[in-house]
Amino acid sequence: MGKTLGVMLTMTTYGTWLRGDRRGWVDDGKIMPADPELQDMDRGRMAHPPFYLNSAQQIGAGALMGRAVRERIGSPLWAMAVESWHVHIVAGPMGMPIGDAVKEIKLVVLHGLHVARPMWSGGYDKRWCFDAPSVAGRVRYVERHNLQRGFPARRWEMIEDCPYG
Repeated sequence: MGKTLGVMLTMTTYGTWLRGDRRGWVDDGKIMPADPELQDMDRGRMAHPPFYLNSAQQIGAGALMGRAVRERIGSPLWAMAVESWHVHIVAGPMGMPIGDAVKEIKLVVLHGLHVARPMWSGGYDKRWCFDAPSVAGRVRYVERHNLQRGFPARRWEMIEDCPYG
């Protein structure tokens, strides 16, 4: 395994992608098939309704996350898409363990948006990038999310040029 050039993080909001989801779900890095009974069981344990970011919250969350990635975590930010129920971030090497970085990002948004209830799911997905093509591919993937919604590929000013294409 080579040097880590970057990482793509995906975080979902509370209750929007449960275990057993028909879209598939991830358990210990493995994609699992739909399981409606498991999904119903998880839904039944939810203490709050699912959380969705409205348009204004999406803009604010992006600004907060971008600053957290660059200033608190010390990583360059190469791509970011914030949608109602999930977020993608592509960043360079993190200045702290990945779990701590995700916790920091989630807390900054929770407190910065003044949300007084659970807003994030407990986990996250990470895709390590060990070569330039994988970084560039993930940047394009995230930028497509913004373009498909009619936004600029780089919706926030703190997003930097990716040195890998």
